[in-house]
Amino acid sequence: MRKIFALLFFVCILNGYAQRSKNIFSRDPIINLENFQKKRVYYGFYLGFNSYDFKIDYKTESPDILVTKTTGFNVGIIGDLKLQEYINLRFEPGLYYTKRDLNYPNFANSGDALREVNSTYINFPLLLKLSSLRTGNIRPYLLGGLSATLNLSSNAKIMDDNLQQRFRVKSWTTNYELGFGIDLFSEYFIFSPSIRGVLGINDELIRDNDPNSPWTGNIESLKTRAIFINFSFH
Repeated sequence: MRKIFALLFFVCILNGYAQRSKNIFSRDPIINLENFQKKRVYYGFYLGFNSYDFKIDYKTESPDILVTKTTGFNVGIIGDLKLQEYINLRFEPGLYYTKRDLNYPNFANSGDALREVNSTYINFPLLLKLSSLRTGNIRPYLLGGLSATLNLSSNAKIMDDNLQQRFRVKSWTTNYELGFGIDLFSEYFIFSPSIRGVLGINDELIRDNDPNSPWTGNIESLKTRAIFINFSFH
């Protein structure tokens, strides 16, 4: 349902721009906000959706843990510093909410086989924005950089483990982020839809107290994988 809502939201926005095609998509458009990106510093905000996954490596061959993903939401602010005409440094702190279900094989009891991982992240990405030449009121760009993420729902400080149905991960993780988007210049603001992939760098899992735990004993590493779809406004 959330994916359908996201698609409808995106289509409605593009339809609004299409209705003013003289300003955006026409062959000879009126140039909007011509001096905006000459600013040294500017700000904005974003709303969006996410899909988080886990990449799991195992110590020995065994049936894989099935990760069921859901669609979460993002909200945050943007600070942009112009370094050069086509290069900007961006800081995009935001709040990200998501949920993943881990389904373990070889458990007769469904309560033992399922672990719900609800995560509320505060993400701190530092990114380089590489923009192309502006064509009329359109300017594509690439984004890439590193981020540090604080998981407010990690259970890292709790001593209970999976025997008490507590799945634990580390509070802080680091990631690579890489994506692309497009700046659309309207009369009053810039609208920037973008899509970004996130790759966790470090192992996030906190093992159970029993080294032979059926939930964590065979896991070599557990790392975040995610896709963000953001709609930014400047």
